[in-house]
Amino acid sequence: MRILLIDDEDISRGAIFNFLNNQLGHEVTECGSAAEALKIYKTAPFPLIISDIRMPGMSGIDLLEHIKKLPEGKFTDFVLVTGYGSMESAVQALRSGAYDYLLKPINIEELANLIEKIEEHITLLRENMEYKFHFDKKVDEAAGTCKEQFKELQKAFSKIVGTGGIGFFSQKMEDIKELALKLHADRAVPVLIEGETGTGKDVIARLIHYGQGDVMAPFISINCTAIPPTLFETELFGYEEGAFTDARKKGATGKFELAQGGTILLDEIGDLPLEIQPKLLRILEERAFYRVGGVKKIKLDIRIICATNQDLEEKIKAGKFRQDLFYRLNVGRVYAPPLRRRKEEIAPLAQMFLQRLAVEKKKGFRSFQEESSAILESYDWPGNIRQLQNTIERVVLLYDDTYVRAEHLDFLSGEAASGTVGAGSPENQAAPSFSLHPGQIELPPLRLNLKELEEEIVRKVLEKFAGNKTRAAAYLGLTRSALRSKIKG
Repeated sequence: MRILLIDDEDISRGAIFNFLNNQLGHEVTECGSAAEALKIYKTAPFPLIISDIRMPGMSGIDLLEHIKKLPEGKFTDFVLVTGYGSMESAVQALRSGAYDYLLKPINIEELANLIEKIEEHITLLRENMEYKFHFDKKVDEAAGTCKEQFKELQKAFSKIVGTGGIGFFSQKMEDIKELALKLHADRAVPVLIEGETGTGKDVIARLIHYGQGDVMAPFISINCTAIPPTLFETELFGYEEGAFTDARKKGATGKFELAQGGTILLDEIGDLPLEIQPKLLRILEERAFYRVGGVKKIKLDIRIICATNQDLEEKIKAGKFRQDLFYRLNVGRVYAPPLRRRKEEIAPLAQMFLQRLAVEKKKGFRSFQEESSAILESYDWPGNIRQLQNTIERVVLLYDDTYVRAEHLDFLSGEAASGTVGAGSPENQAAPSFSLHPGQIELPPLRLNLKELEEEIVRKVLEKFAGNKTRAAAYLGLTRSALRSKIKG
């Protein structure tokens, strides 16, 4: 072992040198001062230094402190020697980082035993360094494997949350995707997504939240039409204990708090009650809110996305939507065009749905015949992408073939014809059509399924008004709550 020996007394240093070098066979370098030893050490570090404590100029403890500050110092063991038998010097040596200390005159046997222990200690240090190197290497390898697995999990996760397998088959949708990813980068920007029912507003919202699948934060979606006006405030903001009669003892957390660190989607924002709209505006401006009955301001770290199938500017004119809230939401505005305005997407979207559903339902469908593709492309799709997907699902459910044929889509002509109800069922395909004009009702010859007829009427009215439940209810002479119950029923 290489040893650096320092002592200002030549006789004492010579005796230790002879024992270590000649009898024990170590490679010893000797010097008479700590300053000289420091220069030598900086040139080539030693695993062991044996130094006298008291020397002219720099002491042995000063040398120890200098060595320990160097990067190599943590791999060097220090033994300090004193001729005074002072416990104070010994304690100071150990506190400064010495491995051990010896008293003059040095006991040769004690020195040999100490060096043997130090050799074992140095061997352990080297082994630990090797283990650490190999451990770090293994960690890096495992981290690389984990990154690959994480990418695969991201892909799977994106399918679960609704952002995987999205088809962008037109320049319009590519532009929407690019805009959504830009909005994803800045969580402070409020977003307003406009478009008819079934155009994929929810999917666009999820794309804005999840981006390329690198987000694990919560995504909370709320349908504003599904919450009674009296419960809106507590549903969104939560409430404190005793805020109102029958309130829970510990209060309740609102949807805004549940979305902390993530995104909240307020779907059908056009139906947000007027009395709640200024509170939402305040949240957008202050990024904070109070629980119902609370006095503590809660800071918000969320992205707010709103979606609507209504014309908010028309609602502003009618006094049903606040203009200042609209302008605040309009910072990040995304418009999802109806499917009839991007006909080039119909065929590839239908193919994507067919492949996915055929696998899920274990059917043999592969693609569409030319005639069936023409039927799909000529149809108006009032229900947009959602209706297209439901149509393909219906075909896959009812039939099993290699190609989707024109006869598989006969029910579309029935849906397109006004006054024809339930044309997709085998019974009604064979039966003559019947009229629903008051005073001129013609009943079908076999049977009349009143519930099916009512559901079909409600569906067609909703399609007629692009999913606007207020206008649909007025057209049918119903209240909004009565219409909701029929939709749920």
